[in-house]
Amino acid sequence: MTRSIGEKLRSYKRTPGSFILMLLVMLSAIITFAVLLFLIAYILINGIPHIKPELFALKYTSENGSLFPALINTIIMTALSLIIAVPFGIFSAIFLVEYAKRGNKFINVIRITTETLSGIPSIVYGLFGMLFFVTTLKWGYSLLAGAFTLSIMILPLIMCTTEEALKAVPDSFGLGAVKLRTVFRIVLPSAVPGILAGVILAVGRIVGETAALIYTAGTVADIPDGVMGSGRTLAVHMYSMSREGLHMDQAYATAVVLLVLVIGINWLSGFIAKKITKGNGNGEN
Repeated sequence: MTRSIGEKLRSYKRTPGSFILMLLVMLSAIITFAVLLFLIAYILINGIPHIKPELFALKYTSENGSLFPALINTIIMTALSLIIAVPFGIFSAIFLVEYAKRGNKFINVIRITTETLSGIPSIVYGLFGMLFFVTTLKWGYSLLAGAFTLSIMILPLIMCTTEEALKAVPDSFGLGAVKLRTVFRIVLPSAVPGILAGVILAVGRIVGETAALIYTAGTVADIPDGVMGSGRTLAVHMYSMSREGLHMDQAYATAVVLLVLVIGINWLSGFIAKKITKGNGNGEN
């Protein structure tokens, strides 16, 4: 039975510490939501009035400040980075959860290293990408160099979230089945919502990244002919426009498009996760 408000208040009087803790939790939630709403409103108010047709011109010029090339580059960069990082992250997590021996020191080193890599500043990844992919491998400033750099950056995130999602699947699901079949037919589909949550976070980091891409993909405001060409993403485009100080209106408009893109990707991922989860539930029944 759900307790009435009066009973809750009496319990809080008996334990004032719980009442204070409840107030702190509510205050933290209110402040968080207020800051989030303020940021979204600020971006929309300053950006929507400046969204004009010339912003979506096929060719960028200093007059129109078109974001369309950067939008295409962002989609290409996101797709390339996920194609590289997601398989490695998921398969590594499967090995750590399903096949690695418990208490193995080498596995513990891998987990510590993964957690450490997830906290390294993005500019360090950018400098590594510039030294290795751009200079050593002679790829130059290119989308491919940027994608490989970002894939290394998001790999620890995908590994950790996938590992936690796999651990949340009950062991009894695949009782009596062959190990490999259990992993790919039962455990992995059941963990898809958690895996997609990690992928969503990775996409958010890719879309919002600037420092690592400036050193690897470059800042050319055009759609390259191939992955070996240089190009800027929306975040880099917005940074470049605001840094010059001459196109602040276009920079705010770019921020709106970037916000809508991230929300759209999150909605699409959540929709796919629900479909997959519903399909797995129907299959089991």
